[in-house]
Amino acid sequence: MQNARPLPHYLVQRFHGWKATTYKENQSWYHRLADEGQHPRAMVISCCDSRVHVTSIFGADMGEFFLHRNIASLVPPFKADGEAHGTSAAVEYAVTALKVAHVIVLGHSSCGGVKGCEAMCSGHAPELEEKSSFVGRWMDILRPGYERVKDIENEEDRTRALEKEAVLVSLENLMSFPFVKSAVESGRLSLHGLWHDIGEGGVEQYSADSGTFVAI
Repeated sequence: MQNARPLPHYLVQRFHGWKATTYKENQSWYHRLADEGQHPRAMVISCCDSRVHVTSIFGADMGEFFLHRNIASLVPPFKADGEAHGTSAAVEYAVTALKVAHVIVLGHSSCGGVKGCEAMCSGHAPELEEKSSFVGRWMDILRPGYERVKDIENEEDRTRALEKEAVLVSLENLMSFPFVKSAVESGRLSLHGLWHDIGEGGVEQYSADSGTFVAI
């Protein structure tokens, strides 16, 4: 590929530093992971946002989480149309092949994707309405959530509510997958909805009993 270029020098330096320290000190563990395969306890669906560092938040070891990241941590509804579906494929593999015990949807504050959805749905981002906008068509998944919060007058409160709606829409859509629904109903799988406040370092979890997000 003529367009592929060498890595930036700072990344090469960081790799060599990792190989000489972290890898060298845990070499037997890396060999074990390579030989025995992965057996993650949970799948975490989080945002592509570079500020959301899932493994650091939960102190996870290598091999503990099956991670999938996309814009706004969204899960689309089940759609068996024979087309390519990256997030759906990741969910299928985690549940049916890896047989994870938990699927965690992690939303967060100051989410650019959610803000874009809010602007699009309120008529302030016509460029996202274009069929050629990959971001816009992906954020269509969140339209049902926008309809539930659009009448909140305070802009900051409305945006935060929509960030949490992204988590709830994803949880709802997860249950539209037959293999997820079956695993949940049999007790083999549990679903969890979280929202992370980047600035304050907090995490809230959705409580089905109260219908709200509560701090953990």
